[in-house]
Amino acid sequence: MYTDILINAAPYENRIALVEGGRLLEFHIERPAEQGLIGNIYCGKVVRVLPGMQAAFVDVGLERTGFLYVDDVHISAMPSNAEGHLTDDETPCYRRHSSSQPSIDQLLQEGQSVLVQVAKDPLGTKGARLTCHITLACRNLVFMPLTNHIGISRKIGDENIREELRRKIEHLRPAGTGFIVRTAAENISSAELEADMEFLLILWDEIQSTASRSSAPALVHKDIDLVLKSARDLFTDNINEVVIDSAEVHERLLRFVSTFAPKLKSRIVHYDGDLPLFEAYGIETAISRVADKKVWLRSGGYIIIESTEALTVIDVNTGRYVGRNNLAETIFKTNMEAVQEIAAQLRLRNIGGIIIIDFIDMESEQNRDALNRALCEAMANDRNRMNILRVSEFGLVQMTRQRASENLSRTLNESCPYCSGEGVVKSRRTVCYEIFRRITRDADKIDGRSITVRVNPRLAELLLREEAYQVRQLEQAVGKRIAPVPVPDFHAQRYEIIWNE
Repeated sequence: MYTDILINAAPYENRIALVEGGRLLEFHIERPAEQGLIGNIYCGKVVRVLPGMQAAFVDVGLERTGFLYVDDVHISAMPSNAEGHLTDDETPCYRRHSSSQPSIDQLLQEGQSVLVQVAKDPLGTKGARLTCHITLACRNLVFMPLTNHIGISRKIGDENIREELRRKIEHLRPAGTGFIVRTAAENISSAELEADMEFLLILWDEIQSTASRSSAPALVHKDIDLVLKSARDLFTDNINEVVIDSAEVHERLLRFVSTFAPKLKSRIVHYDGDLPLFEAYGIETAISRVADKKVWLRSGGYIIIESTEALTVIDVNTGRYVGRNNLAETIFKTNMEAVQEIAAQLRLRNIGGIIIIDFIDMESEQNRDALNRALCEAMANDRNRMNILRVSEFGLVQMTRQRASENLSRTLNESCPYCSGEGVVKSRRTVCYEIFRRITRDADKIDGRSITVRVNPRLAELLLREEAYQVRQLEQAVGKRIAPVPVPDFHAQRYEIIWNE
């Protein structure tokens, strides 16, 4: 089944879709006004050290300070100079080799400068997650200048190829540095590996040089944009075409690919059809449904997806599916169908963090084992790291999925201005009785012969009809006439009580 990368490029927004056989697998979006920070390197200043949390807040010049855990800390081998930035002859950071774990206040002091990289974008009210373990990615390699390590992508399964790649890297790399060989490098030559390594080493030298001249907080290195990342990270040999609807971006991508993977240039296509690109490929509708809480299954069952800042809960239901033979079979088939959809939705919506899946309860241990295997197999093609626990007796699965950037639904949507993201507002009757209590409380304190209550029209209707008797009773109790007045632009929960002379 063929796979395409579709790029819809505009000055205000770039949208990237990974499509397999007409089905939307991944969707990424980048807006210049809200551009992601992952991969950016900063010269930051420590503003607060928290021994109780073994972490520090670091100012890198963003709206909110970043968060640096003790495990992500490397400390400069030389002290900072008087201006608070790195001196010319010092290395920005070194990895600690002590077997004991120093505490955060032994490693960092307030006012100290550190070279950090954004590992996770700011999420909700949290600042960016930072690390001193700098990594620089190329198409075939990931360079770790401060780590003495060689890693091979787990997706390269052939042990002979893995060992050969390890030998090549060991021969080429500078002493004390680290490299991870990416999946795209499985069949490339030593010359191509060496070219990528040379590029990354030169880039690191430039970053060090810039950092030595920078005064914290300052941006030292900005990572490439989403369009180029898609070519670097998604454009593999099994991609049929990369289709772009912008001539300018098409030319830029051709130049980029010419440097790192010239053999793929012929697969980059400029789209100039009459229909918009995503409509022509029939995926605009799928994108519009990304934020839907309910996702229907083909059988008639459905899943419900509810997300909070740190936790996502997925509930599986039989819905309209009634099965054929018996209840156990109906439940098992619904759960197995839900597994495939859940794996697809987690990847498409970029849902990360802690995930709880509430499958329909199954009594058979054999069925639970089959469900667990199916879930692991369905998640196998996901590029994000994850950990999946076994299905419990209650049909619950606990899992984690790596979260580096914002949930797609949060990118495309914002909290409702009426319910502030709660999903509900107070009922009309609740607000009505709240008004009654306010009037009863203040009646003896405020003079006046009448009370005007300005409310939303639907609430005014309730006060004038269904609650008319209670309004008359309240008028007698407080000795004042009460006049509800509808105000069309009032929020459902807003009201104003005006005490008239």
